[in-house]
Amino acid sequence: MGSLALNTLWMLDCASFRGSSMRSTQSLHVLLILLSLLPVHAQETDKKPEPPKPLDLLWAVKIPMRDGVHLNATVYRPHDQKDPLPVIFELTPYISDSYHARAYYFAQHGYVFAIVDVRGRGNSDGKFNPFFQEPQDGHDIVEWIARQPWSNGKVTMWGGSYAGFDQWMTLREAPEHLATIVPVASAHAGADFPMFKNIFSSYEMQWLTFTSGVTGNENLFGESPFWIEKFREMYLQHRPYKELDQIVGNPSPTFQTWVSHPAVDSYWQSLAIAPDQYRAIHIPILTITGSYDGDQTGAFTYYRSHMKYGTEAAKAQHYLIIGPWDHAGTRTPKKEVGGLTFGEASILDMNKLHTDWYDWTLKKGSKPEFLKKRVAYYVMASDEWKYADTLESISNATRTLYLDSDQGHANDVVNSGRMADTKPANSQPDHYVYDPLDLRPADLEKEEIKNSLTDQRYALNLFGNGVVYHSEPFAKDTEISGFAKLTAWIAMDVPDTDFSTTLYEILPDGTSVELTSDNIRARYRESLSQEKLVKPGEVNSYVFDGFTFFSRQIAKGSRLRLVLNCPNSIYVEKNYNSGGVVAEGTAKDAKTAHITVYHDAAHPSRLELPIVQ
Repeated sequence: MGSLALNTLWMLDCASFRGSSMRSTQSLHVLLILLSLLPVHAQETDKKPEPPKPLDLLWAVKIPMRDGVHLNATVYRPHDQKDPLPVIFELTPYISDSYHARAYYFAQHGYVFAIVDVRGRGNSDGKFNPFFQEPQDGHDIVEWIARQPWSNGKVTMWGGSYAGFDQWMTLREAPEHLATIVPVASAHAGADFPMFKNIFSSYEMQWLTFTSGVTGNENLFGESPFWIEKFREMYLQHRPYKELDQIVGNPSPTFQTWVSHPAVDSYWQSLAIAPDQYRAIHIPILTITGSYDGDQTGAFTYYRSHMKYGTEAAKAQHYLIIGPWDHAGTRTPKKEVGGLTFGEASILDMNKLHTDWYDWTLKKGSKPEFLKKRVAYYVMASDEWKYADTLESISNATRTLYLDSDQGHANDVVNSGRMADTKPANSQPDHYVYDPLDLRPADLEKEEIKNSLTDQRYALNLFGNGVVYHSEPFAKDTEISGFAKLTAWIAMDVPDTDFSTTLYEILPDGTSVELTSDNIRARYRESLSQEKLVKPGEVNSYVFDGFTFFSRQIAKGSRLRLVLNCPNSIYVEKNYNSGGVVAEGTAKDAKTAHITVYHDAAHPSRLELPIVQ
């Protein structure tokens, strides 16, 4: 393919719903950084490319939906097809031509591949209503494909991010001829998009502009200086978040609807999969995500729910791969991500892996050699793949580190608190201040941050807004694999604010690696569906249990760094701490938050780490 086609494919693979991953202010730039890089190949491999095989094209195929709307498909078929074949399809809002390379590949490897524009996008009829149209449309596409003369009735799907969401929603509707799915980096509405922990990000309007109208808008989507300028305009002028569509110049009813549902209410819950629907699943599934995948939360929400509610037979044929990749890397792995460099083992041929899976589940072929057990995960730093029977069995020990400090001094990386194996006794609490009118953080966000996972500017520039804790150096190389958990006892003098916490490895040479992070909006500390404002001065337990999965061998001599602060960034919906509607907040609503973090015998703030011994 030419470089333009490769770049377009890669950009579309980058289009995460978390996109700019709002798990921490450091990660907010991931998408913008990615878009600035040079084009990458659809698959990195040392193998000599196979000579192309002839194929046939069916252009402008119209697929009727139950309500009379017709969706447009471009169908790729092997030229020498004599008998009906299994069919792979992708349902995309990103215009079908963007995935020509994938369709071309699979059509040359024994499959019919159909790229279908979602309704209201590309050449499809109807109006695009993100998320809500896909369950029924996905079902109808499966059953229509199954009836075509070039189909043998076995239908599957391909794709990640929005197309991963499509796969789960189609499966929810239980079409008879859906034989398997391979959901990659799957967004989960209400869990990781368009908000995470009920906190919206500025990226939402970037994505909605990308998918506005019927044409592809990837050039505007990738124009990061424009988006930084508009996000800064909202931030520096203290404009309410709900006006971001106006600031961008793209008034969006969809955006206004989203921000009117700031909690996981019935609006978002209608896009979930019910326990009975998980129990009805009977087809094989291959879930793929990455340690730095912006939609990892969505992927694991589906996976864990299926493990909780699914039948034993169905769970036995649900496989999980967790690479070291970012969002785009879950489809096109790269050795370099955000300033980190992974080993050769991290590069999987994803097209071949998909083909092997399809051959096994649709053509009675051999089980993919890579799938040695039901869970495969990559250990960063040691550059190896490891395997487990279940997600929970990856780690076999828990190390608990308790937060503490000397005389309440923990406000920067130099004068930090500590994390130790022993519980503190009569330890004084730590304090910090978050002033929503403080605009100094914007000076850190005038341009893209090219090494987002190793850059330390946020940890080194808290501006008094946050506390920092370091562990002792590790006595030996130690594998941490799984989900961290932080319990922090906190009091404040405002009815609401947002918290962000990020965990790093600080190597012996002083360099930093971001490992994982989590957020909490205080009013949703007990439930994401029901708000409960904070009583000023009351000490509450905040359980950060939404950290992303990571697997890394922490080096001998490295320390862990934990940063806890209140988000104050151009990339996040600002909480002005008033207790009112956050999306409507402006400077006149601002209340300065004085935060107290307790870590004494009665309030043992602690970090729990999943250890592999």
